[in-house]
Amino acid sequence: MYIKLIQPKMKKRPMDTGLKIHMSPPLGLLTIANMFRNEHKVVLANENIKELDFDDHPDIVGITVTVDAYPRAAQIAEEYRKRGSVVVAGGIHITTAHHMIPEGVFDALSIGPAENTWPQIVSDYENNQLKYIYRCDKKLPGEQIVAPAYDMVDKSEYLYCNIVHTSRGCPFRCDFCYNSAPERYYINRPIEDVLEDVKKVGSKHVMFIDDNFIGDIAWTKAFLKELKKLNIVWNAAVSINVVNIPGILQEMKESGCGSLFIGFESVHPDSIHNVHKVQNDVSKYEDAIRQIHDHGIMINASFVFGLDCDTTETFKHTLDFIVRNRIETVTSHIMTPYPGTVLYDRMKEEGRILTDDLSLYNTAHVVFEPKNMTKEELYNGYLWIYRKVYSFKNIMKRMPKTRECVFPYLAFNFLYRKWGKFSDFLCKIVTYKRIGYWGEKLSKYL
Repeated sequence: MYIKLIQPKMKKRPMDTGLKIHMSPPLGLLTIANMFRNEHKVVLANENIKELDFDDHPDIVGITVTVDAYPRAAQIAEEYRKRGSVVVAGGIHITTAHHMIPEGVFDALSIGPAENTWPQIVSDYENNQLKYIYRCDKKLPGEQIVAPAYDMVDKSEYLYCNIVHTSRGCPFRCDFCYNSAPERYYINRPIEDVLEDVKKVGSKHVMFIDDNFIGDIAWTKAFLKELKKLNIVWNAAVSINVVNIPGILQEMKESGCGSLFIGFESVHPDSIHNVHKVQNDVSKYEDAIRQIHDHGIMINASFVFGLDCDTTETFKHTLDFIVRNRIETVTSHIMTPYPGTVLYDRMKEEGRILTDDLSLYNTAHVVFEPKNMTKEELYNGYLWIYRKVYSFKNIMKRMPKTRECVFPYLAFNFLYRKWGKFSDFLCKIVTYKRIGYWGEKLSKYL
């Protein structure tokens, strides 16, 4: 049997370049590939990298669907179904908003972990008994999580193939996050499985791409002890309450932590409270940043604009906060009520959802009615803060005090953000793999 696994093409946001869509391979599809490649022909197709071939006649087409890629996924499904293929849709949007997917777009929906659904999907297809809904209500044990098929990746197509997941989900339930959906839960993988993946990626710089690297702190501490033996540099996403755990920042630094992605979301305490981000205390932000910086760890801060207590002044206050605290990198978003989340349900009930065009739900468009500013003010403020954060003046003002952080800081701020178009042009000439390789080499200066 021929199984084709597809990542639909994403639409770039205003600040994105080709570097974004070539950043890393899709681990979810590589996981499914690893489940079946010994028994079946399995091909991975990333439409962000190459155009799709609709005439290769796969038996089953599996499409991973994020909310903004849903319209494109539906088009892909239509084309393959015309040609006689069975199309299965899965991924985070299908899991959280399966009740909103019109019947007839796909032949089957995979809800939840692929390990719980795809074996039955393939078996039922082979026996002509395919159903529409596949889900498993029981929690997937961590030891049953399948590792991605890293060896199936064409490394010349991506900046970084050194990505590993240690867990799935998050223990917190922030209203705007996919993790507020009932189908989502938190689970860690066995430490020995994660270490095996770290070895497979074959890099001295590893990116752990979990929603929350410290979701189970006992697990994290045990894992850090093993990381110390590997002599690598690593990055991960954590919640801001990492600073409340005695000794953890020192353990992270000693095991090779170079930077942490942290969801600050807002500098307004009422905005944080209104979306139930209980792990954040705005009054302690600056002390938390100081503690992290004192350990020589850089911060990639995430902010969400358009929360119900935000005003046009929020952008200026946030910029001042970022520059004053020398936050090394910033990822900004327009608040987006993802279908299936608590926030979406609340806004739908309030009549504040402005469009059902899901291609706009990529955190770069205003798809809801803001409370304390106009749609135009929210969008323009979102663009303004990116320009200001990555202006030459503010890049210089945010220069890290820790000497070993300066070189990677400048490389990211200039080569990825400020001069990203030039860097992308260079990648197309010398391949993303080579640029990514030198990016990894630079990590040794962290």
